Amino acid sequence: GEEDGELLREAKDMIQGMDRELDEWELQRMLSGKFDAMGCVVSIMSGAGGVDAMDWSAIILRMYQRWAERKGYPHRLLDSSEGDEAGIKSATLEVNAPMAYGYLKGEKGAHRLVRISPFNALGKRQTSFAGVEVMPLLDEASEGEVQVNDSDLDITTMRAGGKGGQNVNKVETAVRIVHKPTGISVRCAEERTQINNKKRAMAILKAKLLVIAEEQNAKMISDIRGDQVSADFGSQIRNYVMHPYKMVKDTRSACESTDVNAVLDGDLDVFLSSYLRHASMEEEADKA
Repeated sequence: GEEDGELLREAKDMIQGMDRELDEWELQRMLSGKFDAMGCVVSIMSGAGGVDAMDWSAIILRMYQRWAERKGYPHRLLDSSEGDEAGIKSATLEVNAPMAYGYLKGEKGAHRLVRISPFNALGKRQTSFAGVEVMPLLDEASEGEVQVNDSDLDITTMRAGGKGGQNVNKVETAVRIVHKPTGISVRCAEERTQINNKKRAMAILKAKLLVIAEEQNAKMISDIRGDQVSADFGSQIRNYVMHPYKMVKDTRSACESTDVNAVLDGDLDVFLSSYLRHASMEEEADKA
């Protein structure tokens, strides 16, 4: 009777615990890529959809910030460019925690939102896009491995703008670096000095180049094919539908959830792990 019930409960708890540990072990096994153990830098850019897309980009930024908070991961905004009426045109978020790159690397691509636009007086349904890029947060040793010629760089300084006290708007502390062969551009404005912003921007640029070199199987940074670095956000990876029904669906792993609000509040783990499983299975299939 009662003892059996107690035993059953204990057995259930044990099985659930083992399941969790197995999931965790499986995830760790899948996170064995070159940069997976590192922290990461997430860049968000608003795409097609005007004000709605800028608002959507701000929602996506918050989603990753909330994800990091839930995990207890230290994070900070490195740069943010405000939208015209609402939201942001772009933002760069640093998540400084082990494995953050491994978990978030699959977020790269276009994120598509379908909703009734709060900015449209007619209450029409609007589709908006935000592009996400994810780079590893390189340690000094990895950064030292990336050789970039000074002559390939175009470095400009500007006033940071936004909130940040007296110094920010009077002095040109913000730094933009453009890598001329590929057209890749990085801006950093959150540090208080130009030197520190330049250092951060350079580290992000090197990480971007490393990721692209890996994607293109290039041996050296100079082998990267600039014409293949596309200006669009690559393929659409996830749809977030708020009208006429509620559904978040990953286009690659087919993972889905009807709790759109929870996902946008950073409840992303089910999507991250299902993508990693999907990518791992594809890799195994390629080897076979």
